[in-house]
Amino acid sequence: MKNKYIEIIKASTKLGLTSFGGPAAHIGYFREEYVQKRKWLDDKMYADIVALCQFLPGPASSQVGISIGLLRGGILGGILSWIGFTLPSVILLMLFATLVTTTGSFDSGWIQGLKIVAVAVVAHALLGMQKSLAPDKVRISIAVACAILTMLIPTAIGQISIIVVAGVFGYLFYRKETVNPAPNIALTFGKKTGIISWILFLGLLILLPIFKPFFQSVYYSIFDTYYRVGSIVFGGGHVVLPMLEREVEIAPDVFLAGYGAAQAVPGPLFTLAGYLGQVAAGIPGAIVAVIAMFLPSFLLVIGTLPFWSFIRSKKGVQAALKGVNAAVVGILLAALYDPVFTSAVTSTTDFIIVLITFTLLVVYKWAPIKVVLISVLLGAIMHIV
Repeated sequence: MKNKYIEIIKASTKLGLTSFGGPAAHIGYFREEYVQKRKWLDDKMYADIVALCQFLPGPASSQVGISIGLLRGGILGGILSWIGFTLPSVILLMLFATLVTTTGSFDSGWIQGLKIVAVAVVAHALLGMQKSLAPDKVRISIAVACAILTMLIPTAIGQISIIVVAGVFGYLFYRKETVNPAPNIALTFGKKTGIISWILFLGLLILLPIFKPFFQSVYYSIFDTYYRVGSIVFGGGHVVLPMLEREVEIAPDVFLAGYGAAQAVPGPLFTLAGYLGQVAAGIPGAIVAVIAMFLPSFLLVIGTLPFWSFIRSKKGVQAALKGVNAAVVGILLAALYDPVFTSAVTSTTDFIIVLITFTLLVVYKWAPIKVVLISVLLGAIMHIV
């Protein structure tokens, strides 16, 4: 049992130290580590988890990591998976917060290298996921249509609607096919725990603002703000940033400095909460902000997984999930173009580095961490030249 928890913390910490590029790239890194290397789950179950987390508010990539930890080692496994993936970027951003008044510059060359490698990672993930999740003409068509619609309707509600419609098409096209066995998901908690988790989630969301006037504490205020943001934001890390800018009282230049740092470090963008919390109230403020930001994700995932496992075994749901899984491929394709490609590739040199890193991943099958280092090195060299 102890070995299982050690495996979880080692795998998640490795991802926390190497997963550059934002939520879309994280999905690729997770697949490399958990599906291809460790074989803790297969592509179909992985896609089911990704699809589930797309429906939930909060950081989708972190929720995927939490879900895999829950499946592997119960609630403690989920906590360890979150700590490993989140702690490195939290520490880095807290350190940056202590220096924000004296330095605000990064070497743009290596930052550019980090952005570029995300293009290769996402493209590599797309190749693998398409083969297993969109292998026929119908699902390829659904994926392409979802990619186009995602780019035309770049909102969280639009994305959820696209996934729902794709599920309807999946049901219409595949409802008469033979039912495949549902993934064997063994949880250490059941529906009762799930219901309690939902009650806690909604209770905190409703009661924290009500009791705020009675607690004149900066830490209570921080917890209320970040819990609310973590509970209602859809669309991933890039969406949470402007929401935090509206919610948190902080100088624009200080906020933008943190935004730049969050783009440059590995792990989830939601760990910007650590930076902002430290700027507002020191180390205790950072700890409170990070816990409050991610607590809704824990409650939502724990509350939903027991029911998802039950519903997943139904014939109609399996048919719909074929469409949903194809939609996940399409949404990732849209993310590959915008924001990953559009924000990373700004010159011919950038595109050359993309080709090099993609070739190293796909043809030579280099480990992602090696490709990240190569991309950073090439980006820094090109910046100097």
